[in-house]
Amino acid sequence: MKNGDYKDIPENANEHCPGTQSEAAGKSDACKGCPNQEACATAPKGPDPDLVTIAERMATVKHKILVLSGKGGVGKSTLSAQLSFALAAMDFQVGLLDIDICGPSIPKMLGLEGQEIHQSNLGWSPVYVESNLGVMSIGFMLPNPDEAVIWRGPRKNGLIKQFLKDVYWGELDFLVVDAPPGTSDEHISIVQFLQATGLDGAIIVTTPQQVSLIDVRKEVNFCKKVGLNVLGVVENMSGLCQPLSEFKFMRTTEAGELKDMTEWILSYMKEKAPDMLNVLAYSEVFDSSAGGAGKMCSEMGVPFLGKVPLDPQLCRAAEEGRSCFADNKCQVSAPVLKVIIDKLLAQQMISRREDGA
Repeated sequence: MKNGDYKDIPENANEHCPGTQSEAAGKSDACKGCPNQEACATAPKGPDPDLVTIAERMATVKHKILVLSGKGGVGKSTLSAQLSFALAAMDFQVGLLDIDICGPSIPKMLGLEGQEIHQSNLGWSPVYVESNLGVMSIGFMLPNPDEAVIWRGPRKNGLIKQFLKDVYWGELDFLVVDAPPGTSDEHISIVQFLQATGLDGAIIVTTPQQVSLIDVRKEVNFCKKVGLNVLGVVENMSGLCQPLSEFKFMRTTEAGELKDMTEWILSYMKEKAPDMLNVLAYSEVFDSSAGGAGKMCSEMGVPFLGKVPLDPQLCRAAEEGRSCFADNKCQVSAPVLKVIIDKLLAQQMISRREDGA
């Protein structure tokens, strides 16, 4: 964005652009030859009237948190889903809004595939997992889950605005917004639409390697430019960690094929060293020799919330659309996620509501 103003100056605008909301938009000398001149001259000026409607809808939502990532595939939606499950389990009233228009994975991760949106006289009704956990996603609006959403920016922004002004959430303690990766139209729109309603800030998700952190640094700078508070960074997939007994053991044969040795290895350990079956095995999947997310946070002056290991049981919980906190299967990842969520609540000076208070 030019001049550091993301709000009303197009990326390809001429130098000294007055801004799209100015009365001089498309008419000043600086506008001559600009590819946006005609659009700016004919566009309506002044505040967006829909922002008033959005503010009225959001007036019943106490806390609004964005979950962002500079890069795709880092586990942002998994974190959004498990954060929502955890907050609901604490007896908070929670809404989860999926604005990843082209890749809506939240319905599956909440166990809501095949559900549809219903309308009432109050607006669109979220789809509920529990009585205190509602979800809204374009995934509920597609004729089939394999349908591709091939939309340009304005149409995406229009749907995001519609989600914010037409969905009736009721009284919420938290609205968690799962955004697509990057720093493009959807991100600018959600910040613009929510900033005047009391946006708490953003959680940024990354993986440890530099190829991910390069993009996450851009995400942090995006937040700083648009005045969005960074609540903290989560390093996801921070090493593969699981009980040794859950691994498969292989041997390479002379023919170069893999032979499964799991049954023999586990039997041997059970006989010779049974305590080893309860040991957690850890392997660094991604290179973190450059310091990972912790070092980046220190350099950029933003909070580091913690590391979540790559836990196959957490992956399975996401695939099955259930909370990783509901049983003892996610014994590696659930305790770490709990600590991260407690840090967030403490940071916002919010008390747990496990007692129903």
